[in-house]
Amino acid sequence: MEIPSDAEIRALHRAYAPSREAYEVVFEHCRLVCSVATQFFAGLDVDTDLVRAGALLHDVGVYRLESSAYVRHGVLGHELLASLGFPLEICRFCSCHTGVGITRDDVVRQGLPIPVGDYLPRTPEEELVMYADKFHSKRTPPVFLSGDTYAAEVGRFGADKVRRFGELRQRYGDPELGALSDATGYAVI
Repeated sequence: MEIPSDAEIRALHRAYAPSREAYEVVFEHCRLVCSVATQFFAGLDVDTDLVRAGALLHDVGVYRLESSAYVRHGVLGHELLASLGFPLEICRFCSCHTGVGITRDDVVRQGLPIPVGDYLPRTPEEELVMYADKFHSKRTPPVFLSGDTYAAEVGRFGADKVRRFGELRQRYGDPELGALSDATGYAVI
């Protein structure tokens, strides 16, 4: 499998972003998620180049959103990358990074506007990108989320999601967000 370079990924973001502002927000978020993910490389048996590409591409579907159904961005990103000929191993970073994973039951029970299916990470690389994504938010203004803050926020989706996030925290630990906060000026909440 050929993994795209950072320059190729940046060009893809620029080509599909509907505006310069959208590009700056989404691509910066992807770069920060990549920075968080790299903190966990030591001691893990993962393809670090694949994690880097997955982190830099995971939110490209945001550019295709036409409604407030934000949950669709993962599926839209997967479809975009597939239409461009990317392999499934790269497309899946888009469709399986939302929350701590979306199950078929979640889709049905919550009436989510995505095809019924499981959107769960299957590989250590997918899981690592999904986990790293929890620590930065594109909200206005952007912020970094501590593990405790994200645990509280994911609670609105059920105790099973809090439990799943807790398992991820035990496996990986919490990232060091201070240096990223200092570099960007974004608060850690």
